[in-house]
Amino acid sequence: EVQLVESGGGLVQAGGSLRLSCAASGFTFDDYAIGWFRQAPGKEREGVSCISSSADSTYYADSVKGRFAISSDNAKNTVYLQMNSLKPEDTAVYSCAAILSPLGCDLLYGSTWAGPPASDYWGQGTQVTVSS
Repeated sequence: EVQLVESGGGLVQAGGSLRLSCAASGFTFDDYAIGWFRQAPGKEREGVSCISSSADSTYYADSVKGRFAISSDNAKNTVYLQMNSLKPEDTAVYSCAAILSPLGCDLLYGSTWAGPPASDYWGQGTQVTVSS
């Protein structure tokens, strides 16, 4: 059974940090890029960050560049999203997804792509709330 399980969300004050984890099982982890997406209430889902299957390429949305860092540990089949200098506008449900398309993280560049279809591999999401 394919599973992606996020953890690490929570409530933090502005300026604080959180580290999200996305643990994968049931598929060959390093075959696919892994993306982090977020959706705030009343807003469309947006791509936040992505790491290529070989972990040699990363993507960040302009809104998080310099504050967030994505990494992967293939031995643990886990992708991490370190979030620093958090702002109230970072408040959202954060979800990870395996990008099955061979285009991988390239799908996010210069686009408003909101992630793979629901029928692909998604986690259940974790809430991040940043108070001002």
